[in-house]
Amino acid sequence: MFKSRSGRRRKKSYRPVESTVRRRRPRGVLGLFSVLGPILYFPMMIFYLEFFFHIYMGESLKYLPIWLLFSVSMGFLLSLLAINFSFRVNRIITYVITVLFSVVYIIEMMTKKILASYYQLFSVASTAANNKLTDYMSAIIKGIVGNLFGIFLMLVPVIFIFVIGRNFYNFKKKWIGLSGVVFGAVVVTHLLALIMLHLPWGGEYKPSQIYATNTNVDDQVEQLGVTTMLRLDLKHSIFGVKMELDDNFVDGNQFADQTSEGESAGASQPGESQPALTGNDALFDNTDTSPNVMNVDLAALAENAPNDEVAWLCNYFNSQTPSNKNKYTGAFEGYNVIYITAEGLTGYAISEEYTPTLWKLSHEGFVFNNFYTALHYTSTAGGECQNLLGLYPQNGGDIITQESGNTGTNWYFSLAQQLNRENYNSIGFHANGDMYNRQACHTNMGYKWVQDGTGFTMETNENGNKVWPQSDLYCVEQTIDQYINAQPFNVYYLTISGHQSYDFPSNAMARKNQELVANSGYSENTQGYLATVIELDKAMEYLLQKLEEAGIADKTLIVLAPDHIPYFDVTTIEELAGKTFAKGDSQALADSLDESMIGDYNLYKSTLIMWSGSMEEPVQVDKVCCQVDILPTVSNLLGLEYDSRMLSGTDILSDSAGMVAFNSGSWLTDQGYYDRYTQTFTPSEGCTIDAASQEEYVQAMRTVASNRRKISTIVFENDAYDYIFPGTHNSSRLGNADGS
Repeated sequence: MFKSRSGRRRKKSYRPVESTVRRRRPRGVLGLFSVLGPILYFPMMIFYLEFFFHIYMGESLKYLPIWLLFSVSMGFLLSLLAINFSFRVNRIITYVITVLFSVVYIIEMMTKKILASYYQLFSVASTAANNKLTDYMSAIIKGIVGNLFGIFLMLVPVIFIFVIGRNFYNFKKKWIGLSGVVFGAVVVTHLLALIMLHLPWGGEYKPSQIYATNTNVDDQVEQLGVTTMLRLDLKHSIFGVKMELDDNFVDGNQFADQTSEGESAGASQPGESQPALTGNDALFDNTDTSPNVMNVDLAALAENAPNDEVAWLCNYFNSQTPSNKNKYTGAFEGYNVIYITAEGLTGYAISEEYTPTLWKLSHEGFVFNNFYTALHYTSTAGGECQNLLGLYPQNGGDIITQESGNTGTNWYFSLAQQLNRENYNSIGFHANGDMYNRQACHTNMGYKWVQDGTGFTMETNENGNKVWPQSDLYCVEQTIDQYINAQPFNVYYLTISGHQSYDFPSNAMARKNQELVANSGYSENTQGYLATVIELDKAMEYLLQKLEEAGIADKTLIVLAPDHIPYFDVTTIEELAGKTFAKGDSQALADSLDESMIGDYNLYKSTLIMWSGSMEEPVQVDKVCCQVDILPTVSNLLGLEYDSRMLSGTDILSDSAGMVAFNSGSWLTDQGYYDRYTQTFTPSEGCTIDAASQEEYVQAMRTVASNRRKISTIVFENDAYDYIFPGTHNSSRLGNADGS
């Protein structure tokens, strides 16, 4: 303490730490860099993150000029937030932004490594908040441990700013005129990036195209960068996105193979004398080959549509050739329906030795020899969109099934809504909590939805903890009495036993059936996966037993399809299939499931089951088909009135052309396979097509694939089915188990 002249004591003054630091700033060039450091730091930081993110994730550096300029522009914009306040505030802002961006890049890395997709964090914020990450905990831990180096790379800016930058950079408030210069740098670099977008880049999806859409997330990350993808997501979440509409309504059915399985040309015509029919001939004896269409004036609806998107949709539907009814139409009319979406199933896991019931069902009913379950955005939710709605999911933006539970979208052609109109009892079960808003969205589809918390009692272990994953057998045992005596019923199961990861310590179903696969000769992870499929097989065995005991197996149609392959276990699929699907390193493909690394798309080849006890012999079907084709096929088999022009898929058993549209933009038809990455078409074995015809065919089918994927977005965002079929979505009756 010191005394002033007045005799009062005055406190000793201490310089703030910041002042001391400022006095020690270097001079000369280093001094200038110290002053300008807070301005240059963010452009360098974001470019660093983008560059090493691309390197670590195996993304192409071809588009570096684009995301370099976008990174620098965003960096200068962030600099404006950290140079116009006091020393302390500027430094805190710098710390916070650095940590935030590093964490965001780590999140994107982990979502791609764990969920096979980069995520638009603003669009899926509600998904992340509502879904239970504990379901993925073992995969999350495995992903973190396996990517520690990548996480370290993303944390380098945090380490730098706290260890070096905090003492070297001068965070003092800058001259206001300098902010104008920085803002000018933001504008100039952003404009240069926009110009760069429109250079003549090659490839199927060009930067200028994906910059204008809220889909194709993986391409946005590769070509535009993580930061730009998220910026566009925020923009589109607030202002929406205008869809690019092309009136080139190519009709895919004009390319149908008229000799395909299911062609009804050989069926007897009405009035012709028919021999006595037996077996399958008696079951599949329909002679009506009229189109599967409804009495809807689509031209008038287009003329009076509320907007351009709905008008385009109605015109598109009107341009399509409907599929025809065939000898299978109405074969299972009035039958009970049990529809199963099998979590993480690949057809290569089905064998007579380990899964005899699945083997029986897949070999004694309809045998679909070229069925594919391509992985789409949000995996299981994307799989359900295809299985239940006959529509492809969006590759980005809102998760259609999830959000439709909030918006009350009219899914007029969902199987539950179709059968509810026929007074069926529609009920669905899932042995898990409310993931992807299923309580709301499946009720909206037409099911009385039963899951954990709304009528389903989860199985617990000896410690009283819920088993993870739950047993499919247990689920069927606990629920079958709710519907088996309430015919006609329409039951949907979303299974859970096949959920990743497949190691014995973390997966209860793998442990439960471990002894059954111990002598299989497979690797440990493949054994674990196969053990989970065995649990599904047990559930199907029990289900068949109960149907037979009730005397209704021959009046019940069972449909089973995967939601997706076990996508991070490519090496497991290869081991089960006895072949390699990757172009190079299978583990590298498994780490990211980048479709450009797939050398053989039979990785996605799987098993679709359609079986009834009334079938006396199998029906072989060779047409190329996929999940979106299930709904129209089942609708036709049940003799339901539906319009075959208004879905992404087509009746597999009809004379329509088959197609599989992959998430990347590649596609497969009976005529051949188109690789979006190499822009090459490989004709199928036995298919001869000249060069000119091939070019015309490829261009046409690219449009067909694009349009079939586009319609789901328009239907969802505009509630288009409700416009086409007004007054049909009576939510008060949907989901009632008694059908009232």
